Amino acid sequence: QVQLVESGGGLVQTGGSLRLSCAASGSILSINVMGWYRQTPGKQRELVAFIRTSGNTYYADSVKGRFTISRDNAKNTVYLQMNSLKPEDTGVYYCNTLPVHGIYWGQGTQVTVSS
Repeated sequence: QVQLVESGGGLVQTGGSLRLSCAASGSILSINVMGWYRQTPGKQRELVAFIRTSGNTYYADSVKGRFTISRDNAKNTVYLQMNSLKPEDTGVYYCNTLPVHGIYWGQGTQVTVSS
């Protein structure tokens, strides 16, 4: 089965940028929709963005215009470029399919945006 490993998080100041990567241990060609989710303190895990194999994308209103999701099927990797980061973007970011499959949840990658 495919395993997903997130990386690229870190500590940045407000207005900064980060690029998250989600590397799959196997092919993601057969996975139509890949998404990025985040868990912020005191809130449930939420969908941030997803991308279909067609390239169509979706973004939550809170990140629209600031985040960009992309996928490289040849590298079995999904990316999340995050610009103009805000303190409310702080949280643990995960990748998974849409709908989610519990077996795909990884450790996530911590993003902390300081004010």
